[in-house]
Amino acid sequence: MSQSDTATFQTDPEGYLVDPAHWTEEIARELARREGIALTDDHWRVIRFMRDYYASHQIAADARFAIKHLAEVHGAAARKRLFELFPYGYVKQACKIAGMRRPRAWSTG
Repeated sequence: MSQSDTATFQTDPEGYLVDPAHWTEEIARELARREGIALTDDHWRVIRFMRDYYASHQIAADARFAIKHLAEVHGAAARKRLFELFPYGYVKQACKIAGMRRPRAWSTG
């Protein structure tokens, strides 16, 4: 990451981006690296959906919306695919990499 990106790249103690407006794809790659995830097209499909949803609704998309979005490509296997992509959970990894604050009301799954 460049010095200018790291200057604006603040996370909370759990590793979630403090300000979702500061998110970039470069930051997403770094957050994914920290989670041990090499981002694929399917990861980016979920991450971009989440960013678009956040831009429209000002909240993180619930996992069921991400599953519905993945179903366009993976059909009935979309739920399984989401958890293959983010094996430690949607909130723990997908929300974090997409630059969301940790959703308070959700479980860690």
